[in-house]
Amino acid sequence: MKRMMSNEIVSSNKTKKDGLGWMVWLRGWVNVLQEILLQRIMASHLHNPFPLPPLNNLTCIVTGSTSGIGSETARQLAEAGAHVVMAVRNIKAAHELIQQWQTKYYCSGKRLPLNIQAMELDLLSLNSVIRFSNAWNARLSPLHVLINNAGMFSMGGAQKFSEDGYEQHLQVNHLAPALLSLLLLPSLIRASQSRITSVNSVIHYVGFVDPNDLNFLSGKRKFSSLEGYSSSKLAQVMFNNVLSKRLPLETGISVLCLSPGVVQTNITRDLPRFIQDIYSALPYISYSPQEGCRSSVFSATDSQIQIYCEKLKTDKKSVCAFISQSCQPTNSSEETHNVETSSKVWEKAIELIGLPLNSLERLIEGEEVPCRYGNPYQ
Repeated sequence: MKRMMSNEIVSSNKTKKDGLGWMVWLRGWVNVLQEILLQRIMASHLHNPFPLPPLNNLTCIVTGSTSGIGSETARQLAEAGAHVVMAVRNIKAAHELIQQWQTKYYCSGKRLPLNIQAMELDLLSLNSVIRFSNAWNARLSPLHVLINNAGMFSMGGAQKFSEDGYEQHLQVNHLAPALLSLLLLPSLIRASQSRITSVNSVIHYVGFVDPNDLNFLSGKRKFSSLEGYSSSKLAQVMFNNVLSKRLPLETGISVLCLSPGVVQTNITRDLPRFIQDIYSALPYISYSPQEGCRSSVFSATDSQIQIYCEKLKTDKKSVCAFISQSCQPTNSSEETHNVETSSKVWEKAIELIGLPLNSLERLIEGEEVPCRYGNPYQ
């Protein structure tokens, strides 16, 4: 019996992965290069800016909306008539942007002002996520779209940790959006039909997640900003896969991730050298923020998204919807289809953000759920 148990342990250790297989890694980079080199061809059918229908009855929260893709997303949704909440760390910058947009909108001949406001949210503080969620839910207003847009890629390359003790890529790209999505469930349910959209990245195709070492502290893997970013983006997709699968159809909540494409930012400084060289040599392939937000506004507003997400659930698929930069449904990485790892990522995330393991079910039922990073939440 002892020998059998020993053999099982040895077998289990042998099957435990410490990284991507080289074939999966290679196919991942092929996907990344394809998006970098061919994104304008693949998205040649899209208009810029992306045409939106009237959105007067829509309420949207957009995180990280003072610059880049988030800024364009918030502005375009507001100009289409949506009530937009800019969930941002820099309130002053948000108010300045709102003033600029209001002035330009008024000068274009529009009589009514944009319905847009700013609320403070710092994803490097889980307590800030709690405060934001409490403040919003206290309004008892429906929330139709949550756009988890804010993200980070490298802070100079060094491994840094948040005030909560988590590696910063992990917290901003995965843990904080996960907590925000869960805590806003009562407002999302109140909207009858709503969506949680997470701005992801094609870089997740080369990511690897060890649920027991999300902070890169074991020494098994050497930390780099690329490893931190790709791992956190992969974890984000895995978490949303489980969230989508566990949310009952009756909640009316669609869960999806999206890729904005390669957008003009300075994040390429920590990509492999050959990727940097391609990016620098072919600047015309990268998107402007206005082009980069097209998959975000599409995912937030297109009427077919809900039908597609419901089909994935009824077909018992193990993944949530993933929308490409060309605004087409596509497959997320091979790793995201690993149901066992995704379940472990879910459980570890729930543990790290300080919620009980059955918090999803309790929040759906409207029960009070304690969180160790803030006051009990209902």
